[in-house]
This record gives sequence, structure tokens and C-alpha cells, in this order.
Amino acid sequence: MALVKREEVKKEDTWDLEKMYPSKEAWEKDIEKVLSLTEEVADFKGHIMESSSTLYDFYIAYDKMERLSEVVYLYAKMSCDTDTANQEYQKMKSRVEKMMEDISTKLSFVSSEMLAVPYQTVLDYIEENPNLKEFAFDLEKTFRYQEHTLSEKEEAIIAKATNAFGTGDEVFYNFDNADIDLGTIVDENGQEEELTNSNYTKYMNSKDRRVREDAFHKMYHYFKSFKNTISSAYKGQIKEDFFSSDVRKYNSPLEMSLYQDNIDPSVYHTLIDTIHKRMPDMYEYMALRKKALGLKEMHMWDIYVDIVDATPADIPFLEGKKILFEALKPLGKTYLEDLEKAFDERWIDKFPNVGKKSGAYSWGSYDTYPYLLLNYNGTVDSVSTMAHELGHSMHSYYSNKYQNSINASYPIFLAEIASTVNEVLVNDYLYKQAKTKEEKILYLTEFLEKVRTTIYRQTMFAEFEMIMHDKYEKNIPITEEELSSTYYKLNQYYYGDSVISDEDIRYEWLRIPHFYTPFYVYKYATGLSSAIAIASDILNGKEGAAEAYLKFLSSGGSDYPLSILKRAGVDMTTKEPIEKAIDMFKEKLEELKKLI
Repeated sequence: MALVKREEVKKEDTWDLEKMYPSKEAWEKDIEKVLSLTEEVADFKGHIMESSSTLYDFYIAYDKMERLSEVVYLYAKMSCDTDTANQEYQKMKSRVEKMMEDISTKLSFVSSEMLAVPYQTVLDYIEENPNLKEFAFDLEKTFRYQEHTLSEKEEAIIAKATNAFGTGDEVFYNFDNADIDLGTIVDENGQEEELTNSNYTKYMNSKDRRVREDAFHKMYHYFKSFKNTISSAYKGQIKEDFFSSDVRKYNSPLEMSLYQDNIDPSVYHTLIDTIHKRMPDMYEYMALRKKALGLKEMHMWDIYVDIVDATPADIPFLEGKKILFEALKPLGKTYLEDLEKAFDERWIDKFPNVGKKSGAYSWGSYDTYPYLLLNYNGTVDSVSTMAHELGHSMHSYYSNKYQNSINASYPIFLAEIASTVNEVLVNDYLYKQAKTKEEKILYLTEFLEKVRTTIYRQTMFAEFEMIMHDKYEKNIPITEEELSSTYYKLNQYYYGDSVISDEDIRYEWLRIPHFYTPFYVYKYATGLSSAIAIASDILNGKEGAAEAYLKFLSSGGSDYPLSILKRAGVDMTTKEPIEKAIDMFKEKLEELKKLI
């Protein structure tokens, strides 16, 4: 169907941004308020920590400014996302981006000034002024960095050095976005089409094996031709990681990366060790895929294609909503009643329109709805996407409802759990409701592929990062050959004998942008493991599991991530959640074997 213009979209199919501002004029007034509030916060410079009263007054002023600035920013950015070609919206977006940048610069003194006093002073202030107790955890998180914060003069030097950092990331970003030219490919219909990062996945899912193989080799031959350039960029990233961890007195870059969430490096190692022990389950899945596809040899370009052709009928939005509510019934009556608000109160911008931002997201602030941008198109994937984004929104809804504005925001370590719990429940429901063998296979492989790509594959990435940093620390030269050979051996290990690790796969690491955010990818694996462990307990009717999950959703960022997860019955300091996730993977695999 042809896309309609934004002004032609039915009001009930759009999100209600008027709840933030009834007009642009009202938004303009709040920009002025934000600027005024920023000045009030800036006036605390030099005496934030003067007394318990000034510390409390600072928190109140800062919180007021920050909350209003978030709403002002959201309104402009979300308006622009509904019609990216609208010049007025673009100007609004640019204006608030500059505003946020100016605020950050103006208030850059805050952290160093607060950390200039002993933490015991803060504890004394909290004891003296009970009003500060609601900010106690935020203060604890802030002062954890005291031992890793240098003198004012040293911090000034580091700040200048930081301007020279990020070169590896910047080089890769420009190479992978601005300069990339993968050439063309002949598709299934004999048409010559441009190959891009965006459509590569589509070609790897092609039923025409020649197309898959061509796309694979085109992609990696291109990256291979720049292997030394990208290797230098990544080596620069590793050097930067060690420089930062050394000068800030961490034991390692891994410890530094995990410090914000108060996570011991043993959690990272437990993930890798546990997945190593469960590699036979992955090998068994790969062998089954090979058999189902009828291949004598299964190559790396064969591992993404669907086993069956089973395209369910189009699902209208209201039918998608019905599926969602049926699938999420195990979460209980309270959750479903609150979920209905997303539809009744118009949190959701539902359908594509001309100029609308592609994809989907959940976004809001403490003082707004947890809005959702969708581009619902009637596919099973769009139902799953709606479930995913509503998982985020409900997490935000409960966190905002039960936590103060300082503690409501949950960390990235926890961010994908609620969304993935919803996805697992929807997948389980659709599988149980499937009427044909092909549909059942489709939903089983959808789950198995999610575990393969998010737990196994991201753990492989995490192990690659760890190995390369260890090599650097041991003074082993980080050459392109060292990088590519290490990655190739890991790929062979993670996929097993049923898959031929083609020579070109040794260059896959060259195209992974996450490696420039050190020790980040493991969170995808731990997040999905946690979500599956939670969903498994709920689906199996474990007593109190649904109630514990709601407590998790209501906790926001009021404690460290591992402590919050324990409220949902998940202890990521042990291997149990990972084992539970792979146990479900194994169960689904056995069901698939019977069908095939």
C-alpha cells in the first residue's frame, strides 16, 4: 500500500504528544524555563558540598532542570521522527540538541566538585538531613568513582587527551558508513542490485543459494581489502582501553567497563565458561539445520536462511494486539490492565507514513508516557516488535510509578530483559497456536536463531575481545594476522564440524562496530539468558515467578543490576540462568527434531 502523508494519518493511530505540549508556543516557554533552571544549578558552583542543606537543594534544583530538559528534548526529537522531512521539526531538533550540549558544558564542574570531599562527609550529611536518603544510592554510585578520579590538574590533562581518543571508533564509523561501497549483486530475479550493510541480511536469507554465497563473498572480500587499516583502528582502541584503565587505577579494561554496573569480571568469565560447556547443543542444532536444508556441505552463507517457507497471513493491528494480550496472560491481570493504557492513552504511533523514521523504539521520560514508535506492517515480525517495545515501555511505566526520578532509570545491563521476556512469551504462544507443521517449525527456529545469534554468537564476540586484550597485555603483537586467525579459530569452535568455516569468515570481526565499545556485547548474552530464565519460570508456573518479575520491573535503577535481577529470581553471579536459557534451547531443539 502507498504511504500516506503525516497529516492524513488518523489521530487514533498516532501517539499523543499533546500530553507533553499542546502547542509549539508552550514548548518554547519551557525552553526558556530550562535555561533559567540551568543558571540556578550553575549558581551552586563552589558550594554544592558546603552543607547537607546545600547538597539537598542542589539535588532538587538539578532534578527539576534535568526532568524539564528531557521533556523539551523528547518533544522536538519525537515530532521530528514522525516526519523527518519537516523543516520546522528539524529546526526544533537542532535547537534542543545544541541546548543539551550547552547544559552539559555549563555543568561539567558538578562531578569533580562533589568528589572533592570524602565519602564519609556524604554519609554524615545523610545522617544529619533525612531528606537526602532518597538520593543515597545515587550518591553511593557517584562516590564509587572517587578512587578512580584524579586531581583537578590531572583530570584536565585527561580531558584534553580524551579529545584525541576515539580515533579508532571514528575511523571505523566513517569507513563503515560514509565510505563503504560493497558493489552490486545479482538477485534471485536476475536483477543487479546494490549490496549494502542494510540489505545484506536479506540476501543471506535468500532461498537462492547462489545469491547467499555471492553476498557473503562480496561482503568479506571488501572488508579483506581494508584489513590492515581496520586492524590498526581496532589496535588503537585496545591501546586506548589500557591507557584509560591504567591512569584511572583499574586492574584491567574489563574491570573498568564493568565497574559502572558494579559487576565482577567473574560474571563475564562465567558466561564464556558456561557456553563452552554447552557447545554440544549448538553443534546438534547446526547438524539439524544441515539435514533440514538437505545440504551435503553447510557453509557460513547457509546458516541464516529459513528452514521452511511458512509465511503466516497478514495480521491486522487489532488482531496483533489480541495475540499480544493472549500471549502475555501469564504475567497476570495487573500487568494486562496496565498494558491496556498503552492503547487507551495513545502511547503508540502505529503505522508507517511518508517521512517517518524507520524501525521501532520505546522512549519517554519520568514526566511523560513511555511512548512507542512502530511501523506496524501486519507481519509476525511486527507483532513481535510491538511486544518487544511494549516490554520496554512497561518496564519504564512501572519504574516511573514506583521509583523517584533519580532512581527510575534502569541501566543498559537490564534494559533488554523486559522486552525479550515479552518476545519469548509471544513466540511460545504462536508456536502453541500454530496449525501447520511448517508454522511450528518457523516459530521453533525463530527462538533457536535468537539464542544462536544473541547468546552463542555474542559470547563468541565477547571472548574475542577478551582474548585480544589479554594478548596485548602479554605483549603479543596485535597484527591483522593475529586478529583474524584468533577470530577464525573461535568461529570454528562455536559452529562445530557441521558448518564449514569458510576462509572469508576470518574477516567477519572487521565489520563489528560493537568492538569499539569495549566489553559491551556480553550484555546481549546475559540479557537474553536472564529473560529466558524469567520467562521459563513464568511459563512453567513457578510459584511467585510473575509477582517477582513485576517487582523487577518496578525497581528501575534503585539498586545495582545484579541485586535487582535477584528480585526476579535470577542470580547472574552463577551459571544457573545461562544453563536455564540453554535448557529451553535444548527443549525447543528436541521439538524441532521430532517435526523434522
